[in-house]
Amino acid sequence: MLLWLAQYFQQELGPLRVFNFITFRAAFATMTALAIGLIAGPAVIRMLARLKVGQAVRHDGPQTHLIKNGTPTMGGLLILISIGISTLLWADLSNRFIWPVLVVTLGFGAIGWVDDYRKVVYKDPNGMPSREKYFWQSLIGIAAALYLAFSVSAPSTAQFWELFVAWIRSGFSMDLPPKADLIVPFFKTISYPLGVWGFIALTYFVIVGTSNAVNLTDGLDGLAIMPTVMVGTALGIFAYLTGSASYSKYLFIPHIPGAGELLIFCGAMAGAGLAFLWYNAHPAQVFMGDVGALALGGALGTIAVIVRQEIVLFIMGGIFVVETLSVMLQVIYFKYTKKRFGTGRRVLLMAPLHHHFEQKGWKETQVVVRFWIITMMLVLFGLSTLKLR
Repeated sequence: MLLWLAQYFQQELGPLRVFNFITFRAAFATMTALAIGLIAGPAVIRMLARLKVGQAVRHDGPQTHLIKNGTPTMGGLLILISIGISTLLWADLSNRFIWPVLVVTLGFGAIGWVDDYRKVVYKDPNGMPSREKYFWQSLIGIAAALYLAFSVSAPSTAQFWELFVAWIRSGFSMDLPPKADLIVPFFKTISYPLGVWGFIALTYFVIVGTSNAVNLTDGLDGLAIMPTVMVGTALGIFAYLTGSASYSKYLFIPHIPGAGELLIFCGAMAGAGLAFLWYNAHPAQVFMGDVGALALGGALGTIAVIVRQEIVLFIMGGIFVVETLSVMLQVIYFKYTKKRFGTGRRVLLMAPLHHHFEQKGWKETQVVVRFWIITMMLVLFGLSTLKLR
């Protein structure tokens, strides 16, 4: 919005040309989201407390968590408000990648809102049934995957429709250009063609999988939000470089025209995340809830697909991956041993993994900060793939 105004008046006011620089707008998008979150935070927390949307703490979990019972949840609303306003103010709204990322983020946020609302208002411990949740996640994920398959492949919005129509006319058998291939990091020329159907399937699993992985990680004060900020910032760097013809050629990464504009969204997400952390730091005044975790995970997955760095997301988001695998391993082993021995056994003291370390005697803040440190190292390792090829 501000970009349009600046471009309209830049002939009379030359300094407004600075708005044409993505880095300038990304910096101010970050500060805007941070300011909105910090200023609106107390009001949002009071509103949630007034609505009595308090977190119900599981009694079979760590006993130190019982004191958190009743802490306002659904605080992800604050994150979404900050991201939404900041992105709409500073991004180029004609960009073909901004809107799908916003739609996925807000769509998954809406799913999380309904799930949280049923849990805390209707006192339904199950919230939204798993089948219903996955249905809506899948609907949004598949729609986004179908759009991105041709949007990433085409150099412009107009050619997006041409490519889509050509695919239909080919009997759904047309291949996509090389920049839509699955890229293997640390190698200049190794990539795997996916085809349209393969691209859609991969994109669906990345978006939905990342969304649920972040949701599983959101179990301790500040645990999920800081890794999200770090990974999101790194993806913003990838987006900026991928959108630049010169940088992408130099670094041997695909050039996706228009992808650089996602740096504004990533900046807004970082600012909103840091503002939320101000109130979510131990002891938390508010919890993110599914409304925030599902939305942020969906956003990370969508951006990673656009910049063609799905494997790098897997590396940088290693904490999210391990947390998810810990739950899967625990459930599978429990069911297997129950079927074989009549009594279910556990690999971990408690899942997800962060609760296992709590049961081992780590303090909550120790788990959180150590997971942050691990994420920082993984993000730096992921960024190193830009040059180590």
